[in-house]
Amino acid sequence: MSKFYITTPIYYVNDVPHIGHVYTTTIADIVARHHRLRGDEVFFLTGTDEHAAKVVESAAEHGMTTVQWADQNARAFQETFAKLGITNDDFIRTSQPRHKEKVQQYVGELLQSGDLYPGEYEGWYDAGQEEYVSEGKAKESEYKSPISGRPLVRKKEKNYFFRLSKYGDALLKLLEERPKFVQPDARRNEVIGRIREGLNDVPISRTGAGDWGIKVPGDSEHVIYVWIDALFNYLSTVDTSERRGLWPANVHLIAKDILWFHAVIWPAMLLALKRELPGQVYAHSFWISEGQKMSKSMGNFVDLAKIDRYVRTFGLDAFRYFLASNGPLGTTDSDFAEAKFIEVYNTDLANDLGNLLFRTLTMIEKFCGGSIQVAADVDGGLAEHAESLSRVVDEAMSELQLSRALDAIWDFVQRSNKYIEDSKPWAVAKVDAAKVGGILYSLAEADRVVSVLISPFMPATAERIQRQLGVFDGAPELRTSARWGLLRPGTKVTKGQPLFPRYDVSSGPKVR
Repeated sequence: MSKFYITTPIYYVNDVPHIGHVYTTTIADIVARHHRLRGDEVFFLTGTDEHAAKVVESAAEHGMTTVQWADQNARAFQETFAKLGITNDDFIRTSQPRHKEKVQQYVGELLQSGDLYPGEYEGWYDAGQEEYVSEGKAKESEYKSPISGRPLVRKKEKNYFFRLSKYGDALLKLLEERPKFVQPDARRNEVIGRIREGLNDVPISRTGAGDWGIKVPGDSEHVIYVWIDALFNYLSTVDTSERRGLWPANVHLIAKDILWFHAVIWPAMLLALKRELPGQVYAHSFWISEGQKMSKSMGNFVDLAKIDRYVRTFGLDAFRYFLASNGPLGTTDSDFAEAKFIEVYNTDLANDLGNLLFRTLTMIEKFCGGSIQVAADVDGGLAEHAESLSRVVDEAMSELQLSRALDAIWDFVQRSNKYIEDSKPWAVAKVDAAKVGGILYSLAEADRVVSVLISPFMPATAERIQRQLGVFDGAPELRTSARWGLLRPGTKVTKGQPLFPRYDVSSGPKVR
């Protein structure tokens, strides 16, 4: 059994979840489920980042204490993830004592080693992101935040600094020796380019923050900046006697806007702490909506209410499938467009997957008395295809190429549908009952294999297929192994209703 530890970013509690949070966490959930299916020891972590100055400001604006505001929004994340079937093993909150104590320990170690030192910093500050921006980057963005568009603030303050400049060569060596450490490749090249421009030491604390935050050990005036406090969550959560063997994380799954922190500052701090480095930092792109950047004022923001409407209309598994098959895991942004969602739903789910199962079970009921039968040499090449499919899917998933994994599965689904047309079971049934039994066994086994492989993506759909095939209450191997030939002759099937009723655009209600 191999260990597999995957993390999402921990999310700011200054607002409720939206499509960005839901997307990253769903993708991590799919990957975690895939590794559980393989038999790995999986630990899947998500949580909330709470010590930002804007959390204090937002709480005051809403007439709440900071703790009340953080509790309310952390609860919103937990409830949302539970409702969406996310199977995280832990939910870390940076306001929890277990995290705060560890962060003080790590910062204390860095102070002792000399990798942190007191100083004074003046530069352009992005208040919304709570980070300083280099002069070159500030000038390039016309002295506005590249994230919010708000003006940058010229700020001067006393800080503790991390000696990031000390680790430039080590980071370049890391990226050369382990090219998969930052993915996709374009992100890795971006990081290398910025490191080669030279690294400056970075401030990691601030003064005047009050009691909301984690104090620098031995200096009660200084509070550790939110972004360095947050990065330590990946380590603090598993730095216990029970969990220490889970480190290092295999994958940090993040969005591209926080790449620098995760691909440069985080590994440099781990090097300074003499801790093992994570396996990979994977930075995906963003969603846009209906062809435009998301904006609440434009009404195209995919918030929780809109997510709920999609799930209510099409089902949670259809929503998960769309995120995985059409999401921005690569280097380009993806469009969350209603027309595209409906097209994917009708084509991939209703026509391809749903049709394959419904036609197979209908014919088994009609020609085989509702029971699985078997005969040799009538699989139409499906058995051979299935035997290689599991390996192809596993290779794609190991590289976080979820759409490639789904493409391979759907190629098999479409080939199985074509086999129905080529073999014509309805015609064979008139002349050769044994042969039609074999044809339909192959199709039923194809459905079972598909159900196993799609289970990380669409767990409820996988279970429904297996129940209709009569295998869900059978041996666990029937539900978890994509090896061909496990379906037992004599098993009773249930036709049931189509998995995904076709969505009629002309008569169906608008999702938005």
